[in-house]
Amino acid sequence: MAAALELRHLRYLLAVAEHGSFTRAAEDLHISQPTLSQQIRQLERTLGVQLLDRTGRTVRLTDAGTVYTDHARRALRDLAAAERAVHDVQNLSRGHLRLGVTPTFIAYLTGPLTAELHTRHPGIGLTLVETTQDRIEAALLADDLDLGIAFAGDHLPGVAPTPLFTETLSLVTAAAAQRTRTASEPLPVHDLRGRQLALLSSDFATRAHIDAYFARHQAAPRITVEANSIQALTEIVRRTDLATVLPDAITHDHAHLSPVPLDPPLPARTVALLHRQGAYRSAAARAFTRITRDLVRARGYAPPPGGLPAGGVNASDAGASTVG
Repeated sequence: MAAALELRHLRYLLAVAEHGSFTRAAEDLHISQPTLSQQIRQLERTLGVQLLDRTGRTVRLTDAGTVYTDHARRALRDLAAAERAVHDVQNLSRGHLRLGVTPTFIAYLTGPLTAELHTRHPGIGLTLVETTQDRIEAALLADDLDLGIAFAGDHLPGVAPTPLFTETLSLVTAAAAQRTRTASEPLPVHDLRGRQLALLSSDFATRAHIDAYFARHQAAPRITVEANSIQALTEIVRRTDLATVLPDAITHDHAHLSPVPLDPPLPARTVALLHRQGAYRSAAARAFTRITRDLVRARGYAPPPGGLPAGGVNASDAGASTVG
């Protein structure tokens, strides 16, 4: 078979395996069902093995089909990476980056990063996906994303984290409420007992982090408002006497908000740039890595434990279902 025909056969087989139906696969591929069936039969004759079990209500892969589709997916993924490598323009006059971030970073990090990327390299397109960390890691492994910004910790095999900075959480109040206190004076956590707070909903991993802190120190604030939007929380705090708990960095771009350190402090978390081990690093991905390094330093974010790797965010520079 010609190379182009082989690729078509692979895509057809994967579509049938995904849908479990020739009819739905043919609709998705925009070809007729007889044509699809003929092409799959031709592939099976070429390989000399049955790939699909057509005897049940749904079409299923045989054992041989399961093995073959595993390699087919990998081959198509590698081919897509090869095509990006061929068309990757090293002078960055064009290119594309697929970035996944957890929602917390939408509030304070992705805006400045996107602005800097556009300023330095206006020819690079950006696809930004806001989703959960587990989905980011799965997308990296499937080659649906180039990079991810999330938290360091336990990762799926094949996902490599590069520490970026240390994120600290504090009580956040309206700036006017801070005029009666010394700005750097820590607030004992026990003073929050019974105080009304507006917090992120339990959809956020950050909320579990906060709840564990309050439980550990036997503080019991009154949760008056729960929101699944950081923007909603900042507006609520600005317009009421309620406080919230958010990353300090969010207050950098909100003059109407002030961070209040707690005593003892909330445990810090390490923010990391995630990528798939061994994945092709496009010029756009390398440029974004450099921009991230520069912005982290320019904004004075606390370095991660042990500091940054030699040479910047990535030494090569040339790699939970709740939201963040």
